[in-house]
Amino acid sequence: MPQIRTDLAVESHELWQEQQSTALEGVDISDSHAFDCDVHTVRILDERGERALGKPAGQYVTIELPSLRRHDAQAFDNSTYAAAQHITQLLPSNATAVLIVGLGNKNITPDAVGPLAVESTVVTRHLVQKYPEHFGALRPVSALSPGVLASTGMESADVIRGVVDSMHPDCLLVVDALASRKLSRLCRTVQICDTGIVPGSGVGNARAALNAQTLGVPVIAVGIPTVVDAATLAADLLEEAGQGEVDPQALNDYGGSLIVTPKDIDALVKEVARVVGYGISLALHKEFTLADVRGFLA
Repeated sequence: MPQIRTDLAVESHELWQEQQSTALEGVDISDSHAFDCDVHTVRILDERGERALGKPAGQYVTIELPSLRRHDAQAFDNSTYAAAQHITQLLPSNATAVLIVGLGNKNITPDAVGPLAVESTVVTRHLVQKYPEHFGALRPVSALSPGVLASTGMESADVIRGVVDSMHPDCLLVVDALASRKLSRLCRTVQICDTGIVPGSGVGNARAALNAQTLGVPVIAVGIPTVVDAATLAADLLEEAGQGEVDPQALNDYGGSLIVTPKDIDALVKEVARVVGYGISLALHKEFTLADVRGFLA
C-alpha cells in the first residue's frame, strides 16, 4: 500500500484500523451529533498516539457537513452553528483579543479557502479602539491574510510572528486548506484542532509550523480539505475494486505530483469558506446572531 496522504486525524485513525489488528493506545475516539452534522473527536493523549497517527498530541474535531451536499433548506445555517459550537469549545477561556489568519493563495482556487474565510469574518479591533462607547463590549478581533512565499518573498510564519509580536493577541485562529483521502469529504468537512498547523502540508509543500511553541500564543487551526492526492485516490479506488496489493512505487511515480479536486471547486470553496468565516464570527462574538453577521458583512 502506498503512503496515504491525509491531514485529517479521523482519516489517520481510519487508516490505523484498516492496517492494524492491535489496539490503538494513547488515542481516545468519540462521536456525537450537532445541528444535523456528525462530529468525530480524536484526542491524541501521549507519545503512543502521536507515533500511531503521525500527529501531535491534542484534540481534533471533525465536522461532517452532508446537508451542504444535499442543499437542504437549513444546510448553511446548521453547518455554521456546528462550526461555531466546536470552535467555541476549543478557544482558550481567557482569550480576549483574537487574531484570525487566512493561509493560502487566493489566486489558486483550492488554496483560497483561508483568505476567503477571512473575508467572511467580523473584525472589530479598530471599532473597539476608536469607538469604545459604542463597541467596547465586543471582543477585539483582527484578521490577516499573509499570502504565500512565492508572491511575497516572506514565509507566512515570519509575517504572522511579526504581527503577533506587535499586537500581542491572546489566541490565533488559523484557517487553511487540507488534503483528504476521500473525494466525498472535500469541502464537506471541517477539522478544528488545538495543535496549530503546518501550512502547505496538504499539497506536499510544508512550511514552518504555526503553533504555541513557535508563536508563543495558543493556535486553533480550522482546516477544510479541498484536494486529494492522486496516488492516494488511485490506491483507494484499486482497493475498493478488489485489486489486492498494488505497487506503491508505480502509483507514486504515476501520480505522486498530481492532486485532484472537484470540477465545481469554485462554488464549493466559496460556500464552505463562508460557513467557516460565519462560524468563527459567531464563536468570537457571543452577542451576534447569524442575521447580525450577515448584516455586518453586507
